[in-house]
Amino acid sequence: MQNRTPRIPEQPAPNPVGPHSFHSPDGPDARFTVELASVVTGARRRALRDGDRQIDTAHLLHSLIESDPEVREAFDGGPQLAKVLGYLVQRSIGYGLRWQGSVEDSGAVPVVRDPATEGWSPAAVTAMEDALRRAGRRGEPRAGGLDLLAALAADGESRAVEVLGRAGVDARWLSGRAVERTAEASRLR
Repeated sequence: MQNRTPRIPEQPAPNPVGPHSFHSPDGPDARFTVELASVVTGARRRALRDGDRQIDTAHLLHSLIESDPEVREAFDGGPQLAKVLGYLVQRSIGYGLRWQGSVEDSGAVPVVRDPATEGWSPAAVTAMEDALRRAGRRGEPRAGGLDLLAALAADGESRAVEVLGRAGVDARWLSGRAVERTAEASRLR
């Protein structure tokens, strides 16, 4: 009698962070501040909980607002922030904005099937890369929450900007405000 072990197909390890273009040799989140790495994790969790196939810019915005006090301060007052959170919560419980099951494509970059960005909308990939570029232009090795906020608000066709608009927030103003706050913080260091 031969001793046979049942063959169980090996499952590929899931990509725990997202697009490889965000990675560095020092680790998957080495190009993000600890806070921004936490935002990415929160956005992924939210997308899974909402039943969405991809992390989109609205998931990133929601997680960013919940996680980063500097981002909340950039809104310059509670009423607008409360309205933005209201729209985001409506979306996460299935009401209001109905994007579930569709791919966010703001047109910022051509949609190309890249395994490295699987699980991310093209607009979310663009926002994350833009956040990294913004930090790099300041000479910072890591992108932070305000970098991502500025990038999200700068893409006029993204879901994040649609949420901001419905809540009465001028996205261009918010992007500029995030850039100003980031510059102020850099000068104080």
